[in-house]
Amino acid sequence: RADGSVGQAGPAGASRQHSPAHTDAVTSVAALKPDLCVSGGRDKSVAVSSWRSGAALRRFTGHEREVTKVTSALDSNRVFSASRDKTVMMWELHGTSGPSQHFPGHDLVVTGLAVSPDASQLCTGSRDNTVCKWDTETGECLGRAAISRNLVTHLCWVPGEPYVIQTSEDKTTRVWDSRELQVAHTFPAKQHIQTCCDVSQDGRYCLSSSSGSAGHGAEATLWDLRQTRGRVCEYKGHFQTTTSCVFLPRGPTFAPSIATSSSDSTVKVWDQGTAGRG
Repeated sequence: RADGSVGQAGPAGASRQHSPAHTDAVTSVAALKPDLCVSGGRDKSVAVSSWRSGAALRRFTGHEREVTKVTSALDSNRVFSASRDKTVMMWELHGTSGPSQHFPGHDLVVTGLAVSPDASQLCTGSRDNTVCKWDTETGECLGRAAISRNLVTHLCWVPGEPYVIQTSEDKTTRVWDSRELQVAHTFPAKQHIQTCCDVSQDGRYCLSSSSGSAGHGAEATLWDLRQTRGRVCEYKGHFQTTTSCVFLPRGPTFAPSIATSSSDSTVKVWDQGTAGRG
């Protein structure tokens, strides 16, 4: 485990069999509470599952097409999902199976979701080149910003700050000030599409991951949100597109680490400071 604790001992190579949460491919997964996760799938549904038992505890339906992203504010009872039907929906963990709020307004598939730590505001991004901000209580659109060729691939909220990180097919990583929904900073463009982003728990660093092939590109990049002149570190070793990147929780005996996943069928864990692979 990433926190340094040891799981239950068992036969070498043994793995727990989990009940399927979806009837088709799983497209997105996110932490909901310390023992729960939320997932979205091609079956148009959103599921809440237990990490411990592997059982799907709740299932939400309402989207008309594939769910593309899911997220929540950690320890919140609210779950958010985006879909190819161009909408975002909010679900209550202890509510009915239908959505408690509906956020229409994008012209194309919604590909980015970021919720504020108190779950009062939501930022969404789409392949329609726009980023929108919403009031989660009323469903009102509080702002809409469009940038040419900004095909959003991912969004994440900076803990404790009014800033949102966004990656794009235009090869850039942007920092948005959510208060006025304006770009506060744009990091230097990379050579390939930026596919995903994440922010460290202390809010100081962000990660972005790149597309690539045959060993060209496919890296993850560490950026310092306080010193924004250039990249801090690059993590190279994947042979195909790096599809996701995350900061791992820091354990008492481990140096800060990150994990990346790739279309080359591997997941790699890296030392955050030295870019050494674990």
